[in-house]
Formats: sequence, structure tokens, C-alpha cells
Amino acid sequence: MSFASDYLAQLEAFAASARLPRVRALHLPPQRLQHDNRGEFCALELDDGSIGLSFVLLDDTLVRLTRERLDLGGADALDLARRYATDTGYWKTVGFAAANALSRCLFDRAGFRPDDSADSIGQMNPGPGDRVGMIGLFTPLVGRILATGASLVVLELKEDLAGERDGYRVTLDPAELAHCTKIVSTSTLLINDTLDRVVTLCRGARTFAMIGPSAGCLPDALFARGVTLVGGTWIRDREAFTAALVAGEPLGAHTSKFALTAERYPGWRALVARTGRAAGAA
Repeated sequence: MSFASDYLAQLEAFAASARLPRVRALHLPPQRLQHDNRGEFCALELDDGSIGLSFVLLDDTLVRLTRERLDLGGADALDLARRYATDTGYWKTVGFAAANALSRCLFDRAGFRPDDSADSIGQMNPGPGDRVGMIGLFTPLVGRILATGASLVVLELKEDLAGERDGYRVTLDPAELAHCTKIVSTSTLLINDTLDRVVTLCRGARTFAMIGPSAGCLPDALFARGVTLVGGTWIRDREAFTAALVAGEPLGAHTSKFALTAERYPGWRALVARTGRAAGAA
């Protein structure tokens, strides 16, 4: 089964045990490229305040979403989430955002809050002798990794980025990840259908950190595939966050970064069971 199928099966189980919120709105960034994650993500908001994020700069996704002006208010959130596993293009992106919003709903109902993370490189602790594989060019992290004495190879899809750089190399060949000891990856793998192929190539890595705002999913199926840490964005102020997103303003003041490992995570079944107990007590 694919990651998407596994993820949706977990959300279906959540839905079978509880009444889920419906969609309040889909929030889009301005149709222009910004910096520091501004303009890169949409936010799907549920009527209980839960928000899920999804990357919108693949192909023409943001252009299409802006043009379509989808009115999703009142929609069934689980029906939308199912489109992550069954659709392509912008509907897949919206479906993933809906699935991530339901994950946040489950976390909140279960009283689970992931640990904060102040480490932007996924707690990899690279050093001399490590060969770090970076999936997606995180330019701000390159200097930090090279300063540790580790070597670095970056896997990219954009041909114009390929080639030798100052102290590292950008490649288009996923096979080069097979020799890496540590991996840090963008969560865009969850949208462009490359996750299962890439993690198979990275079996030899001791750590595999997946980071980014889109990594607000239930992590169980990622841990099962060899990912060792999931780092995402925890939205602390819903109204301020959505206002900043649609205005193309900085988002960091309204969020914090979190880190999840298998050892610090109870699992989706335990979270669903907690929601049942909480509902019974209420």
C-alpha cells in the first residue's frame, strides 16, 4: 500500500469513532513567490479551528487554485481528504491539506502536543565522516551542514540547479542517496508521489528526517517506512496565521516548530482511543 492509502485508512478509523468537523475555508497565499515559506503553502481550516497545510508550488497548483476560487465551506473534511489518495493536481494538494487538518483535530482531541524543536536540520547531528543527503534544496541549512565537516549531496527535480556548488553537489539522480549516512528531506515528497521510491533508496541511512510545514500528517506510515523524525509546523494562533498567509506576510510569529520521533509518539490507535475516552467522560 502507498503512504496515502495508509494515511487515509488511519483517518477513516478516526472518523468511525467520532463526529468530525466540517470545512470552514481554504486559505490561499498571494499568487507570487515569497521568502521564508511565504506564498508556498495553502491552509485548509475546519470549523473547530484545526488547520492543515499543503505545498502549492508544484506545477500550476497555485495558479489553478487561485483561478478556481473553490468554495469549500461546509464540505465533508474526510471526503476532501480522500482526494489525496485518489486525485492528482490541485485536488490532491487540497486533499492532503484536509488530511493534515484532520490529523491536527485528532491531536487536539487526544490532548497530544508534539515536542517543540529548535533544530532546523532535524536533530541529525552531522559530523566529519557523514555523507548527508538533502532532498530538496534547503539553502539556509547548507552552511550549517558543511560547517560540521560532513559532505553534502542535494537531490533536486529542477535541472537548472544541478551541478557542483561551493562545497557540495546538486544531483538529479536519486540513486546517489544510497550512499548517504543521514538524510534530511522536504515534505514535498508526500505530494509528488516520490516518497516510497526515495525511502527505499535511503535504507542505508542511520537517520531520515522529514521536515517542513506540510509534515503535519499522522507520522505512523512514515515511521514504518524508515523515516526517523518528522518535523512540522504547529499553528498557535489560527486567526493571525490565516490572515498573515493570505496577505503574504511572515508566519513564524504565529507558529512553532515541532519534532516527532517514534519513541515520543503514542501511535494513531492510542490517539483515537484517547478521543473515545474523552468523549465518554464528557
